[in-house]
Parts: sequence; C-alpha cells; structure tokens
Amino acid sequence: MRAVVYKGPFEVAIEQVEDPRIQHPSDVIVRVTSTAICGSDLHMYEGRTAAEPGIVFGHENLGVVEEAGEGVTSLSRGDRVVMPFNVACGFCKNCTAGFTGFCLTVNPGFAGGAYGYVAMGPYVGGQAEYVRVPYADFNCLKLPEGTEKETDFVLLADIFPTGYHGNELADVRPGDTVAVYGGGPVGLMAAYSAMLRGASKVFVVDRVAERLQKAEEIGAVPIDFTQGNPAEQIKEQTEGGLGTDKGIDAVGYQAQAQNEDREEPATVLNSLVETVRPTGALGVPGLYVPRDPGGPDEQAKQGMLVVSVGRLFEKGLRMGTGQCNVKRYNRHLRDLIIEDRAKPSFVVSHELPLDEAPTAYEKFDKRVEGYTKVVLHPHA
Repeated sequence: MRAVVYKGPFEVAIEQVEDPRIQHPSDVIVRVTSTAICGSDLHMYEGRTAAEPGIVFGHENLGVVEEAGEGVTSLSRGDRVVMPFNVACGFCKNCTAGFTGFCLTVNPGFAGGAYGYVAMGPYVGGQAEYVRVPYADFNCLKLPEGTEKETDFVLLADIFPTGYHGNELADVRPGDTVAVYGGGPVGLMAAYSAMLRGASKVFVVDRVAERLQKAEEIGAVPIDFTQGNPAEQIKEQTEGGLGTDKGIDAVGYQAQAQNEDREEPATVLNSLVETVRPTGALGVPGLYVPRDPGGPDEQAKQGMLVVSVGRLFEKGLRMGTGQCNVKRYNRHLRDLIIEDRAKPSFVVSHELPLDEAPTAYEKFDKRVEGYTKVVLHPHA
C-alpha cells in the first residue's frame, strides 16, 4: 500500500509499504478515507524528536472497517469508524480509570501508545491506504454511515478532544474568562471548546494573522503578541486588570520569543502564570518532551525549562498537564457534531490526495499559503 514515510529532517515521501494484517483476534483493518496532518507530526518532520527514518506517520485516522478479527464483537465490515490517536487496551488500571492516553499495556515500559509516533509503540501510522487497529472494540468509535461531516469527524481522532482536554485540565466552567496561547488547530479547538462550555470571554494569543482572524471569526478576542506583552494586553481587558480565570497552553516546547525569531521553550508557561488571576488554573495540552535534539540550549535539549514556579506558587495557581485521553471525550463530541451543535472543521484549510503529502508537510511547516490544517484522502 502507499503510505507517508519519514526519510529524515524536513523530508517525507510516498512509498509502498507492507499492507497491514490481522495480528490478534481483537484487531480490525480499516480502509483509511481521511487522515490529518498534526502539528505534532511536524516535531518529527523537523527532526526535533528521536524518530528514525522509515516510520509511517499518521495518528488522526478515520475510515471504514475492511476486515475484522474473529474476537471482534461490536464491529463489522463496512462500519465507518474514527480512532483516537491513543492506542489503548481498555482494561489496565489507567484505562479503566479513564486515562487512555496512558495505557499500561500497549507499549511496555512506557505509559501510552499511538499510531505512527516516535516512542509510542509499534503501531504503524494511518497516513496510508490502510491501518491496523488493535483492541478494536475499545478503540473504534462508530460514525453514521456515508461521507457526511467527514472533515468534522476526523478531528475527533485528536485535535477536537485535545482542545477540549485543555479546558478540562484548566477546569473551565460557564462564565469563566479564558486565555488560550496558540492559534493553531489545537488552540482554535481549545478556544472553540471553551465557548461550548459556556466561557464568557476567550482570548487567543498568536502572531500569525490568519490564525488571529480565524479566532475572531469564532468569537474570540485576538491578541497579537508581537504588538506588546500578551499578558498585559489581556489583563487590560479583564475586570480589575486581574487577568483571566483560566489559561490554556496550546503551543508547547517550540514556543517563539516575543519580537524575535528564536525559540524560548518556557515563554508560554511563564506568560500564562502572569495572565491568569490568583487562584486560577492552567491547562497544558501543548506538547513538551523529555529530550529535544534541536533545543536552543543544553537545558532545553534535556527537557528542562526555567519556569516561574515561585510566581505559580505565590498566586496559588493550579496546573494540569498531559496528552489527551481521547476516549473520555470523543463520544459526546461526536454527538454534538451529529446534532449540528459543533462544527470543528472550520480549522481545515486543505483537503488533498495522499500523494500531495510531501508538499503539504513543507507548506504546513512553513505556515504558508493558508496551510493551517490538512486532511489527506488516501483513496481520492
């Protein structure tokens, strides 16, 4: 089958790889109809992880069941399904507690597994014509038949639940004011989710004009951090100048310094500490890694950042971190889509055939020509 294969920093190619097969009675094989490029894929694409050439990318996958193992009970050939990026067993201590992003079974020696991602287990990615789904009864979420709302549903694999997860980590409640740092797909989903949860005012901080415009279109207040300290800009627009009730980091470790073309990995965390009012809460779904070969200094390369812990403590702030447990949210987010209460596909800028993935990666990485979220269609 054809698949997107990592060749080395800033290079992917469409190559023929081995077709997936049933390896366990609980597996299914899915014919992939939509698979999205994620900002997390860019970390590997840029050589900012330990990913080795040859890995097949793709953890945001939707398709139709082609073949089911004899142990699968709830799925049949022809079922339309979307899979969480987390590969999870459904029965370990963490899974049964709802922490499916930290499954203790699927990736021995590490809490958590995922498709097509470095250190996340042996699961081949879905930027391909087919993908194997283990523990399929647990990992597949059924969708309505047909092709309607395809670009909405594919976002259930990762970024819509991840944006929602940022709100859960920050304990966003009706009436809260919320600052979201990062106007990429996850940041926009976090802002959108905050509104779904009843936030009274949502700020989105970024420097890319197209992202800030999109934030404004969904009802958020855009904050261009190149125009001044973002925390101060936001505080000027909050009651008493105290700052927001809650804050969300949707950027992660490749954050950019203000007015300088260089990385400053802790800048978003430190800005949020200043943005959120005393006794507020921070949610951090943005990716941070234990090792970053391209870090700007030796500490950053070891995943150690200089964060204002003293101010965090002084203000009595709470902080939640970690990747999204997609299974915790995807069913009710699916139902919001079905009932037209949510339409997350507003972030999708391009739908392309699989063969155009190398060009899409290059343009998405450079943030050019309006590339904000790309959905690939392997069988287009």
